[in-house]
Amino acid sequence: MTDFAVWAPTPAIVGLDVDGVAHPMARSADGWWRTTLDLAPDARYGYLLDDDPQVLPDPRSARQPDGVHARSAVWDEASLTWTDDDWVGKPVEGAVIYELHVGTFTPAGTFDSAIDKLDHLVDLGVDFVELMPVNAFSGVHGWGYDGVLWYAVHEPYGGPNGLARFVDACHARGLGVLIDAVFNHLGPSGNYLPRFGPYLSDVRNPWGNAINIDGPDSDEVRRYIIDCALRWMRVFHVDGLRLDAVHALVDTTAINILEELSADTDALAARLGRPLSLIAESDRNDPRTITRREGGGYGITAQWDDDIHHAIHTAVSGERQGYYADFGSMATLATTLRNGFFHAATYSSFRRRRHGRPLPISQIPATRLLAYTCTHDQVGNRALGDRPSQNLTAGQLAIKAALVLLSPYTAMLFMGEEWGALTPFQFFTSHEDPQVAKATAEGRKAEFAEHGWNADEIPDPQDPETFQRSKLAWRELEEQHHLRLLHLYKALIGLRAEIDPAGPWLSQLVIDYDEDRRWIAMHRGPLAVVCNLSEDTVRVPVCGELVLAWASPRTEGEATLLPGHSFAVLRPA
Repeated sequence: MTDFAVWAPTPAIVGLDVDGVAHPMARSADGWWRTTLDLAPDARYGYLLDDDPQVLPDPRSARQPDGVHARSAVWDEASLTWTDDDWVGKPVEGAVIYELHVGTFTPAGTFDSAIDKLDHLVDLGVDFVELMPVNAFSGVHGWGYDGVLWYAVHEPYGGPNGLARFVDACHARGLGVLIDAVFNHLGPSGNYLPRFGPYLSDVRNPWGNAINIDGPDSDEVRRYIIDCALRWMRVFHVDGLRLDAVHALVDTTAINILEELSADTDALAARLGRPLSLIAESDRNDPRTITRREGGGYGITAQWDDDIHHAIHTAVSGERQGYYADFGSMATLATTLRNGFFHAATYSSFRRRRHGRPLPISQIPATRLLAYTCTHDQVGNRALGDRPSQNLTAGQLAIKAALVLLSPYTAMLFMGEEWGALTPFQFFTSHEDPQVAKATAEGRKAEFAEHGWNADEIPDPQDPETFQRSKLAWRELEEQHHLRLLHLYKALIGLRAEIDPAGPWLSQLVIDYDEDRRWIAMHRGPLAVVCNLSEDTVRVPVCGELVLAWASPRTEGEATLLPGHSFAVLRPA
């Protein structure tokens, strides 16, 4: 027998359609409708609301074999086969995380084909794989942030069984798995939730109506979110979540939904006997996000830190447009590395207001912030989806890698970064609704045209070639200059273990720099990381035993001569 339950307080009548046969459901006072039926495995079902003949998918559907507009499929989690009983998990703080998009990571774009590349990640030395959203969304390919059925695993990737095989394979190799979860909005196509109940509020965010997490009847919506989050970790054995754009979660209640989710996640971790982590993407620069609950914070394990990205990228590349305007100097780079946030109750010219709050560096370790040289956003949200490797020298890429991987922060890489992949990562969609498809393509072109780009140069996200261009070209690893960068990344990740005794506290980080000569030195424990961001050879007043370098530095008295666009790791006497 199979139990069916759906929260649908809006319609007066709810029926269950199973393979074309309608069955009545009973409503309880809390707005839930229930029934129990004896069904064949993999039966297709959906809900009928009032007198509308359209069969709608289950809001908590586990499988959508025929897409997000079709009936759901009955799926039993007991069908999964696991071999990870010995997996004890690992903490995310201080780890190296590898972000990837399943559809473009391999030519086939599936969980099973991604398994074939896991040994590459093990050899690289990363600790966690972070999957861009794998929830069900409209169309065959897309970034995943337009999800509309959050409980279902995108079928073209391999569905729920494929995800389980991937997680099991990762754990067998000692890799943890994180999943990017989007709870701040729903996609524009296939979103039937408002027909069931008040899932959306009247508040608008950049992607449309915000989720109703603090208005009337929001308790069940909050439960819908939290149950989904916990389900990824409980049913699919994943080790944590990356929470997309939590600043877009409008919550005026006394117990913020992040705090509630954090508490429930910790309780689940205690029951499972392994650590579970939550990583927030937050634009607020608010330390409360990563402050422990007992200290008055939300208790999120860690958060992305775009200030670190901006400070490193602008100093190395020279770019200053848009939100990069306040960054670029060596002083800004040093300040950000020392303090975690650059904007900390300081004026942001991009926002035209004060932004952020100082990070209490004596109370919050640096490992609760993620540092990175690029992400899906920082690549894919560029007009052409171009990577730093398409615009910078190999030495500049090496400097960026050294500053991130040898910093005290938790580090993250974006797929292909480790070998300087030359394939772009562009914004791609495959919306089935013609109006949504047209609006997406025209909106993308208009957005960048406002910033001076020729609209004809902007890739059409609906063009299948945009998706194909974004797939990694693994054959690049046959070329020597790509292999050289890959070997450097491996060496830098290996060095993190030697620096770890320096501790995660920013109060112990010492940084020197010269604005005019454009060098910076980061002192951590027994090692010093000295970088020359200029094109010319510079004399840096730091010397010692050479541990690792890009190019060929040489000692001159009590100083080191660094060639242009290079770095050296030294062990001072």
